[in-house]
Amino acid sequence: MNIVVLAGGLSTERDVSLTTGSMVTQALRERGHAVIMLDVFMGYGEEECDITDIFLHSKEASVEVSVIPTRAPDLARVKAMRKDQSDCFFGPNVIHICQAADLVFMALHGENGENGKIQAVFDLFGIRYTGTGYLSSALAMDKGISKELFEAAGIPTPHGISMEKTEPRTLAETGLTLPCVVKPCCGGSSIGVSIVRTEAEYEEALAHAFQFEEKVIVEDYVEGREFSVGVIDFQPLPVIEIAPIEGFYDYANKYKAGSTVETCPADLPEEITHRMQEIAVQVCEALGLDTYSRMDFLLDDKNELFCLEANTLPGMTPTSLLPQEAAVVGLDFGELCEKLMQISLKKYV
Repeated sequence: MNIVVLAGGLSTERDVSLTTGSMVTQALRERGHAVIMLDVFMGYGEEECDITDIFLHSKEASVEVSVIPTRAPDLARVKAMRKDQSDCFFGPNVIHICQAADLVFMALHGENGENGKIQAVFDLFGIRYTGTGYLSSALAMDKGISKELFEAAGIPTPHGISMEKTEPRTLAETGLTLPCVVKPCCGGSSIGVSIVRTEAEYEEALAHAFQFEEKVIVEDYVEGREFSVGVIDFQPLPVIEIAPIEGFYDYANKYKAGSTVETCPADLPEEITHRMQEIAVQVCEALGLDTYSRMDFLLDDKNELFCLEANTLPGMTPTSLLPQEAAVVGLDFGELCEKLMQISLKKYV
């Protein structure tokens, strides 16, 4: 097939996305596909350039990437690098090349990748893509909305509230107690997340989170072990445990090799494993997620489970969780990429 792997963009997870895209591109080429990796924001060439038969020159048309830095990208610098300096999110020729493909493999993470906007555009243009649709993407991306839907469906989740930058609340006004967690409402990769233990830290954490978004979540802090469960076509994968060597599972610990111990299958009693997998599937049903996704959990010292969020386009990097879970059930990285494409294509039959 002719495949576009769409990556990059303007989210705080841009660098992670480019690494995901690079790995997926390599794996799909090894399986015989003609693959172009595009940076959705930078695009390809000039607007008027000839893209006829571009898949015959897929390697020359693809972007090159390096390793993931340990800090979030400077997006102002990224914007300044674009040749045409257009305000359009889609770079030159992106839509046309995606229309020419048999399928777009969505390797985007964060804003405008996982919030449903690109999926909605592709639906209007008749472009086929991997992953869930625009509405379920939007619901899962907004942690405030997804938390409300979790509670309505009886899915255990830490109690919390959302607030706007224009109407910040004191800790007393939130009704929450210390310690608590402050995080951007729609961010990913733990960027802007703070664990707060004093009122002074609370004010600092709000200011920090509001640097990334206009809306934040404040919720109860749950001390416990961290886990994740991938779901492919409503079938849960083995549970993986994530144990950072230092601190919590923040941006650096997610993407710096050797900073986190990951165990799959997780060392858990069978009943807890099954319960976590059941909740992961329940989350898919509550948010309307199809094809594939990954849910994050905490387990406290009383063996109580809490679902934190759903990830609609899980990372596919050297340290990502979904590929590790898939490997346990016999799917190597290339087979996983192929399976995600085939499941996604079923929506268009």
